[in-house]
Amino acid sequence: MTTLTEADRPARDAALRAILPLVPAMGWSRRAIAAGLADAGMAPEDVEFLFPRGAVSAIDAWLDLTDREMAAVAGDLAGLRTPDRIRALVAARLRLAAPHKDALRQAMAMLALPWNVPLGLRTAARSASAIWHAAGDHSADFSWYTRRASLAAIYGATLAFWLRDDSEDIGPALDFLDRRLEGLARFGRCRKRLTERRAA
Repeated sequence: MTTLTEADRPARDAALRAILPLVPAMGWSRRAIAAGLADAGMAPEDVEFLFPRGAVSAIDAWLDLTDREMAAVAGDLAGLRTPDRIRALVAARLRLAAPHKDALRQAMAMLALPWNVPLGLRTAARSASAIWHAAGDHSADFSWYTRRASLAAIYGATLAFWLRDDSEDIGPALDFLDRRLEGLARFGRCRKRLTERRAA
């Protein structure tokens, strides 16, 4: 099987953009993928190259596309504190997903199936890493793991809240995110004080 390269991404991204509008009616299925490829002017056999595992490959590719588009949508983050950068990046992800909310619901349901859980965990870790990287964190020490694990949990909870919420905008989801980030900040401050007391 031929491996996808960086040069193949534009074709895969174009296919995804054609597939996404079809998912609400067809689900993440080979039928939706085939129809999307046809709409994008691609040959049916391209599915074996672009999405070798069918629907799960397409979902994985879509989440990767969101990871790459997120920073551009978030705008200039240079003047923001790290928590505000993270908020802006998560907000950007939600805005990217908003036109395809039902497709995302179906994608999350598919990744929750027992045989897809490893892929779901990998995509969550990759997205958390992409958010931290876009926020300017390039650490390579133990905090790299703890920060990304914490953010993956917070982003996952925020995403779950947003997918259940029927509001027309992302405001309630961002309020939920703010509470989670403040809770994490309080935990960090408490841990720092405890460490300082032990060192005294």
